[in-house]
Amino acid sequence: MQQILHWFQRHYPSLYKGFLVLLTIILLVQLFPRQPGFDYEYQMGRPWLHDDLIAPISFAILKTPAQLEEERERVKENFRPFFSRSQVVAQSMMEVFQVEFEQAWEQKHGREERQALRQRSLETGLQLLDNLYQTGIIYLGIDHRGKPGDFEIRVLDGNIARTTVLRDLYTIQQAYLEVIGFMEEREDRVDADLLRPLLEVSLNQNVFYNEEISSRTLEAEMEAIPLTRGMVQEGEKIVSKGELMTPATYQVLESFKMEFQRQVGDSARQVLFYAGQFLLVSISMIVLLLFLYYFRRDVFNDNRRILLVLLSVLLMVFSTGLVIRYNIDYLYLVPVCLVPVLIRAFFDNRLALYVHIITIILIGFLVPRSFEFVFLQFVAGIVAILNMASLRRRSQLFVTVVLIFATYSAVYFGLSLAHTGSLENLYWTDFAYFAGSAFLTLFAYPLLFLFERIFGLPTDFSLLELADTNNSLLRQLGMKAPGSFQHSLQVANLSEEAIIAIGGNSLLTRTGALYHDIGKMENPLYFTENQSSGHNPHQEITFRESARIIIRHVIDGIEMGSKHNLPEYVIDFIRTHHGTTTARYFYTMQLKENAREQVNKADFAYPGPPPFSKETAVVMMADAVEAASRSLGKPDENRINRLVDEIIDLQVLEKQFDNADITFRDISTVKDIFKRMLLNIYHVRIAYPSAS
Repeated sequence: MQQILHWFQRHYPSLYKGFLVLLTIILLVQLFPRQPGFDYEYQMGRPWLHDDLIAPISFAILKTPAQLEEERERVKENFRPFFSRSQVVAQSMMEVFQVEFEQAWEQKHGREERQALRQRSLETGLQLLDNLYQTGIIYLGIDHRGKPGDFEIRVLDGNIARTTVLRDLYTIQQAYLEVIGFMEEREDRVDADLLRPLLEVSLNQNVFYNEEISSRTLEAEMEAIPLTRGMVQEGEKIVSKGELMTPATYQVLESFKMEFQRQVGDSARQVLFYAGQFLLVSISMIVLLLFLYYFRRDVFNDNRRILLVLLSVLLMVFSTGLVIRYNIDYLYLVPVCLVPVLIRAFFDNRLALYVHIITIILIGFLVPRSFEFVFLQFVAGIVAILNMASLRRRSQLFVTVVLIFATYSAVYFGLSLAHTGSLENLYWTDFAYFAGSAFLTLFAYPLLFLFERIFGLPTDFSLLELADTNNSLLRQLGMKAPGSFQHSLQVANLSEEAIIAIGGNSLLTRTGALYHDIGKMENPLYFTENQSSGHNPHQEITFRESARIIIRHVIDGIEMGSKHNLPEYVIDFIRTHHGTTTARYFYTMQLKENAREQVNKADFAYPGPPPFSKETAVVMMADAVEAASRSLGKPDENRINRLVDEIIDLQVLEKQFDNADITFRDISTVKDIFKRMLLNIYHVRIAYPSAS
């Protein structure tokens, strides 16, 4: 068990890197469509660019959404709603009429008077009510008011539906008029004055709209609308090469695509689709890792940087997939060039281009007309990277936005002309989407700030701000320790030239060099470059105490940098610029003064660690060489050359560069640059060979 734990501890960085890559692959595959691929690309109004297409299967031609909507509207217009006739209403109202008739007759005529007229009036009233209710007194809601008299409806009597028109039914007003007319015709045979008010109050609607049955029936009729219109038989030609894509042909192709994907989209094939997509994404990620391993080993070995790269790719593919699922018309609004801008800000041009290519290839699996999309984004990405090749001003990002829009527009214009040879099929709204996509690239500002804080990595923007000598911390260094400030400027110049020659981040190197000695502000007079009065406080203390104060400036610098919120990548230069070397002068003097005593070398050693990158290694060399060169009384070419060689060779001998990715060739190049620059600084003429 202990061995397993040790193995995990030793291989934790590699296991974590593998986990990040695997998780990214799985998440990317989830964004891919689960439908089988359809290897034809086509667009309305453009010619068919492939060979003649012969139907490999028989399929029905689907109706367009517009056609289906038109048929649904036609069904709604021709639909005959259902009304239900209530027998309970008729029966109850006739019973009420009979009771009220008896009471009214007794009050007017008495119980035994005129029995024949009484019976005739009662039967006439009941017959009239029965006729009215049998015909039907309809209640019309808001949806059916104002309908013409010939508007057909279906009236339900129990389980039987009969079709009729509105004019064949009474409204409550028409029923009142029918009662009045009926009574006028029979005034001489019945007591019309008694019957008329009784009949009027006995009228009520008995035919009502049945919403449940109407809605259910309308829904069934909607579902019965056929979704297809005709068939294409196997072996029948669908479209010929060069044929212009008309709406009818386009719909036939859409129908073929859906049927093709349906027939091959069973569960067994879904597993194969997933496996194929997983393999393609895995290959893309492996290619990216191989590039990092062979050409950017510093990124490959740093899991934070790996995570930043993978997260940038994942976020862009996710954003594009989200837009495609929501509305594919907004595809060109996605700021795909955000990825190369972000990667360029943190790394270099070559890595930015490579990551951009991987990203647009992955997105190409998601989008229609993938070749056009990849070509468009590829060119725009190159333009963005070239404009940000030497990033020194924030305004460059605004210029990049304009160039991205111009590139999008030019490439899209060219592709449209190449496909159709006409301006008629240009989608002018796409230019608005291009402008929006370019504008959204400015979202790189907050993302850069966020990623800097999360991953602790430098960008040229932040380094430019830190390298400004008007920065408060550097101004303090200039006031409290002016000699150390001038020394830092010289170290920055030496380091910058050297790192450019051997390949590295020149802006990071310059920034780190400017801050590497800020700890000297705590005790500036103990450092010779600040001793302008001739007084040396080291003469008043022991060599061990002097060494402690000198070494302490590294710790003071780290604490000061943390207090002023300097990023870790700048504090690393403070921490490593002396490595694990010793304060050699004080150590040597302590040995001479105490020849008989054993001197503990650790008391005179800097805490380290030694440099772990090209940048920190170059600053360490420049710091030692520049400081030592000040002690040269009369510098000449030989003395400067010998000084540079001795100091740097001693650092190599003390294994100060073993953890840095710097080669002996790089160190030799650095020496040559230091020698040349120091000769220029001290205005030393090169000794030319004599003519003899």
